[in-house]
Amino acid sequence: MRKARPILFLLGILLAIGLGSCVPDTDLGGGFEASDLVGTWQEGTVHEKYLTDGTGFTWDTADDVSEEEASEFEWTLEDDQLIQKHIMFGGQVVPRILTITKLTSFELVYEDTGGVSHYFIKVTHL
Repeated sequence: MRKARPILFLLGILLAIGLGSCVPDTDLGGGFEASDLVGTWQEGTVHEKYLTDGTGFTWDTADDVSEEEASEFEWTLEDDQLIQKHIMFGGQVVPRILTITKLTSFELVYEDTGGVSHYFIKVTHL
């Protein structure tokens, strides 16, 4: 029985390590919910409004632009990639690809392609 204890102890440790590696990691790759994005967000004077139909608006009050004068965009969210397709005058579409690093009911953090992080808070829920 004395010789069996170390072997049983070692088997117990190996079993614990093996089972621990089977736990799924739900934080890999983002997997953010589009429903959390819907609403109006603010970072300083910049506002972004996301609607449930995949459209949105952006405006900057520092440029003396109100929500009624906002620029329109279409958006999609897949995993952690937020794509805004800005619709310019004349119908030209300019894509903006953003990587979301945090999205909760009240906080949105994304990084643009230049590596700059943007921190928004939700000011209205739709």
